[in-house]
Formats: sequence, structure tokens, C-alpha cells
Amino acid sequence: MEKPKENSNSGSGRKNNNRRGGSSFPRSKPEFDQKILNIRRVTRVVAGGRRFSFSVALIAGDKKGAVGLGLGKAGDTALAINKALRNAKKNMIRLNLTKTMSIPHELSAKFSSSHISLRPNKGRGLVAGSVIRDIVKISGMKDITGKILSNSKNKLNNAKAVMSALSQISSKYTKIAAESPVVVVDNKEVPREQLEITN
Repeated sequence: MEKPKENSNSGSGRKNNNRRGGSSFPRSKPEFDQKILNIRRVTRVVAGGRRFSFSVALIAGDKKGAVGLGLGKAGDTALAINKALRNAKKNMIRLNLTKTMSIPHELSAKFSSSHISLRPNKGRGLVAGSVIRDIVKISGMKDITGKILSNSKNKLNNAKAVMSALSQISSKYTKIAAESPVVVVDNKEVPREQLEITN
């Protein structure tokens, strides 16, 4: 009786076609950190029945004093998150913080039924909860006490109240450009190092 031939591909000689291994391209770090505040499923009643979509509230920040709040709505959660991130980048603000990354004075704001208060507290770290903690963390602020003074549990309204309070010490977000190595003096280009030496 003849033995069946062994398959040459079987055993240790077979190539591993597992595609989940490490890719040759390193994944670039995103420009902004992001945190989803809440995802809601919203319904619209139309003639044929109901249409469902998702509403996402999201905050984005660079942990260096920039923060933005964005809303996005779409039929799919991934699309809604992308829309919210784009909206957050569009509404980004740059905070004028102290050298210790704290706020210069007490801030308070009201939005709808939400009322919040933010105070600087030297050396005590971040003392806040709920959305205040998320927004303060993602913006990179330190030594702050935050309190929600109202009974509102609506995260979106609370977040809008925090952003309203922070807008009192903010300016429109612009990327911090690296200093040019060349300075123009009397229509001549002079390297910055030479200019600093002569001064």
C-alpha cells in the first residue's frame, strides 16, 4: 500500500501570512488629544417612520494651553466623531495661562441651566470632576479648583459653560510658529545668532 505524499507546505517550512504583524510605517502621533464627552442616539420622525442618527460631543486639546469643543451628527458613530473633531479644531481657543499653567484669576460662567466656577489654587493640583476635569486636563492646566454650582447633569451644557468661562482669558487659536533663523535688518538677511551677539 502506497503512503500518501506529504504536503510540502505543511509544518515549519510554511510561510506565515499573518498580516497583523508590525507595519513598516510608524503611526504618526495625532496633533491633538481628544476625549468624547457623550454619544447620544437621536431620532427624527419622518413620513415613513423614524430615522436614527448619532450625536457626539467631543473636546480636543494639545495639553499646552489650547482646547476646543465640537459637536458632530451622522448616521454612523465614526463619521459623527470625525465631524465633531473637525468642529472642535475649528472652535479651538488658545488660553492665556500663567507660568505655572494655571488661570490668572477666578472665572465663572452660566450656560442655559449650567453654572460653573473655576479658581486658581497654588500647589493643590487639579480638584474638579465631571466635564470640568476632562477639559482642564486636555488643555494642560494645573493647580485649579473647578465646581459645578448648578444641579444640571447635562454634560454638553456644563462643557459649554466651562468653554464660556475660559473664553474670558483666551484668544483665537493659531499655531505657534518656530522662530526664523534669519532676520531682515536694513534690507539684509542676518542670522539670528549674529543679531543676538551684537546686541
